[in-house]
Amino acid sequence: MKHLLRPLRIAVLGAGLLAAAGLALAQGYPAKAVTLMVPYPAGGPSDAMARIFATPLGKALGQTVIVDNLGGVSGALAAQKVLAAPADGHYIFQGSPNEVILAPLANAAVKLKAEDFRLVHPITDAVMVFLTRKDLPVNSVDELIALARKSGDKPLTYGSVGIGSLYHLILEDVQQRTGTKMLHAPYKGNAPLLNDLAGGSVDFAVLVYSAAMGAMAEQGRIKVIGQLGAQRSELLKNVPAVSEGKELKDFSYKIWAGFMVPKNTPEAVVQRLHQAIGTTLKDPEVRAQLAAQTSLAAPPMTLAESAAFYDGEIARYRAIAKSVNLQPQ
Repeated sequence: MKHLLRPLRIAVLGAGLLAAAGLALAQGYPAKAVTLMVPYPAGGPSDAMARIFATPLGKALGQTVIVDNLGGVSGALAAQKVLAAPADGHYIFQGSPNEVILAPLANAAVKLKAEDFRLVHPITDAVMVFLTRKDLPVNSVDELIALARKSGDKPLTYGSVGIGSLYHLILEDVQQRTGTKMLHAPYKGNAPLLNDLAGGSVDFAVLVYSAAMGAMAEQGRIKVIGQLGAQRSELLKNVPAVSEGKELKDFSYKIWAGFMVPKNTPEAVVQRLHQAIGTTLKDPEVRAQLAAQTSLAAPPMTLAESAAFYDGEIARYRAIAKSVNLQPQ
């Protein structure tokens, strides 16, 4: 009997040591400044969101959180940088379906998979809108589609944050539904695209709404002609939903963002980070600043709920990509 009990004791002891090591790791995390990787250049909605979270998240973690912007390859460049760093929680990726789910389906150079990341917690749900250059002769999405139909040999140009981004797929879907042809112009991020839209170099775009866009619209530099939710957002009541028109009935998209880490990050570190994100999402100042950007703070989720949500989103966006026949290029 003794020889049977010994392996059991060793197993129990081993499990205890692992638990103690995990607890020590959690108590010691973070041991230095934490880098929050933003997959687009400074100045866009993703950057604004990261800067809303950085200070309160750092306070909750007890360390400075540094925002690092790296655009390119539909945001996958920043995602790959996080995966290449040690999986110890000191590099966090601020991700959305664009970078971790869609980019690998659209770009043959992107070798990561959505499953390489673990979603610690969603942080926001954002409103997406149709924007046009100031002098495009349309004031609604229906008028935009009508103009696209009449454009013939000179199709309207639209910008996105990259081939295979959700914004690109949405406009592929629009073309399929409406029988129109439009010319895609990929960019490295919202900020350079907005600059070109304001300068008249591109006709229109679908992007996440931001306070900066609202200011540009008020200044007459661009036009905001429709939002993509099933109904008008409480935070953007003056802009009609596209489903209110005739061309895109039952057309609805929204986008979320979340904080992610490599899948092999120690569980104790993930739990510590999850707790800090939850604390930050309850901060009234954070919620108010997000609302000013027309974003809603994500509802509370356990780690298990975050995992189930992420699995569901992977399946959903892969289905969208298949429906528009997205192929790696």
